[in-house]
Amino acid sequence: MIKIAFFDAKPYDKIWFDKCSDRFDMKIKYYDSKLTDDTAYMAKDCDAVCAFVNDTINKDTILTLEKIGIKLIAMRCAGYNNIDLKAAYGKMHIVRVPAYSPYAVAEHGIGMLLCLNRKLHKAYIRTRDYNFSLNGMTGFDLFGKTVGIVGTGKIGRVFADICRGFGMKIIAYDPYPSDERLEYVDFDYLCRNSDIISLHCPLTRENTHLVNKNSIEKMKDGVCIINTSRGALIDSDALIDGLKSGKIGNAALDVYEEEGDVFFEDMSEEVDRDEKLAILLSMPNVIITSHQAFLTNEALENIAEITLDNIKSYFDGEKIKNEIFYKMPT
Repeated sequence: MIKIAFFDAKPYDKIWFDKCSDRFDMKIKYYDSKLTDDTAYMAKDCDAVCAFVNDTINKDTILTLEKIGIKLIAMRCAGYNNIDLKAAYGKMHIVRVPAYSPYAVAEHGIGMLLCLNRKLHKAYIRTRDYNFSLNGMTGFDLFGKTVGIVGTGKIGRVFADICRGFGMKIIAYDPYPSDERLEYVDFDYLCRNSDIISLHCPLTRENTHLVNKNSIEKMKDGVCIINTSRGALIDSDALIDGLKSGKIGNAALDVYEEEGDVFFEDMSEEVDRDEKLAILLSMPNVIITSHQAFLTNEALENIAEITLDNIKSYFDGEKIKNEIFYKMPT
């Protein structure tokens, strides 16, 4: 029986992985702790580790895993920018879940846009206090607005389909165009001409802080920015400055560049808080959710099944469908 050390386990993870593990003849040891160089030893006597987006899989973590005999890191997510690929080269096989439910993430992005634009979060709180005033609740029609979509993988394309339903004009930026129905433009053009900009691309060395002081200056006054992808696509300092000046009218964030020690945890009793995150949370034109765009039953079931199938394929000596193939980084 294959034994898996499952890090950063949450109740919603356990529900679906427990349902699927018996079919795959696997035993899962759940750990609340994140996978780091301090906790990697806990995987001793296991065959593989299962990790998530905010685990710290650096050189020391990988060396510890190698020392205790782990050969496979199974990411239960699409992204793997938290893995030191140079350190993993020749030591670890790495698998991931490239797609689990593009609908979940795209729908969450649209939901955040609607909530922020039409002040639904404020209306909910206001009416519960028996305040039915409409002052300060004005939004704008989505119909006829131009949405710029950065990244047109499966999630970006689903987001575009939903936007079409609202009668929005769509422009897109992606180094690798994949949808002939979309009008592809360069990033500068997208910044200058979009009323709404939605990020749906993976984080790479090249696009870190893609949204920065310079790109924000090129954007329309009052632009709305949505990020359901990776936090470090946006320079938080530049975002805050843009919001304060009014250049950015609204921001809907499901991710944050320094979220690793905060998101997925109850930090309500903590006094020493991330200052930039605290500033963003205090702003009336910002909505932040805790990296929950993926969180639907359908997505969680798909994540569990694909992750366990990846692990089974590796230990059965089969071709691994979702292995990350990488060369020694320079």
